[in-house]
Amino acid sequence: MAVRNIETSADKAASRGGAALRFSDAGFWWLVLPAFLFFLIFFVVPTVSLFALAFNKSVAGVISLSSTISFDNFVRIFTRDMYYGAILRSIGIAATVSVISLFFGYPLAYVIAKTVNPGRNTLLMILVLSSMQLDMVIRLYGLMVLLGDNGLINGTLLRLGVISTPLPLMYNVFGVIVGLVQITLPFMILSLISVIKSIHPSLEEAARSLGASRMRAFLSVVLPMSMPGILAGSLLVFALAISSYVVPALMGGWKVMVLPIHIYQQVAETGRWQFGAAIAVVLFITSLIAVAVYHRAAMLSTGGRS
Repeated sequence: MAVRNIETSADKAASRGGAALRFSDAGFWWLVLPAFLFFLIFFVVPTVSLFALAFNKSVAGVISLSSTISFDNFVRIFTRDMYYGAILRSIGIAATVSVISLFFGYPLAYVIAKTVNPGRNTLLMILVLSSMQLDMVIRLYGLMVLLGDNGLINGTLLRLGVISTPLPLMYNVFGVIVGLVQITLPFMILSLISVIKSIHPSLEEAARSLGASRMRAFLSVVLPMSMPGILAGSLLVFALAISSYVVPALMGGWKVMVLPIHIYQQVAETGRWQFGAAIAVVLFITSLIAVAVYHRAAMLSTGGRS
């Protein structure tokens, strides 16, 4: 009994000595301060300045803030079909990319999470991460070689006589979706792997022992419990897809007009920073709505525990 009391006292002392930093500790703030200042200077200040610029009258070549508040930029966005259509197109493409990435990414994530052999697991992870080691532009140019009118797919089909004219695989919405899926798929897979790994195998085995088939056990146990990973991965892919500029520019050939393309045109080509900032505000609000929908869906899927 005395030994047990000594061990208990030692454990309590170690617990007190190794306690985590509290919110009120000075050391906590000294550790947080560098990251906070970096975030404040290089994110908050530019973003707030850009958003304030969106409420100024659009004047070409003028970047300075004005005290006059105007909503003309937002009225122009929501009353002209070109910009209103770009909003709907951006949301539709991002949602489609999220669904396709989930469809292709979940099976691979499930295989990686369930692979016990360390060598095979490492090999599969290398295959997933290897595509992320290449620059995005290089990967997109590789897709252009594959999907172009004279690319590998159309060239092969033309030589075999399967088609008489090249298939429209690029410079359209299809090409943009393919490019975005290729870029965002690893993020979906990585978001799912850790969640699926955390599902204990005994739960699926218990469902099998009660008479459920392998598919029924998966649909009733594994899929619902992996919903947090599905939602997190979908949100990440949606945010990357809706804010992408390089993919629509290269794979869409400036023909698929989404919000980031309009922002670039207004800022870099016409010099209307105010109107470009207004489009950026709309894009930001759209992303916030997606986060709100994600949070609500997470609350419902986890019974209010998220």
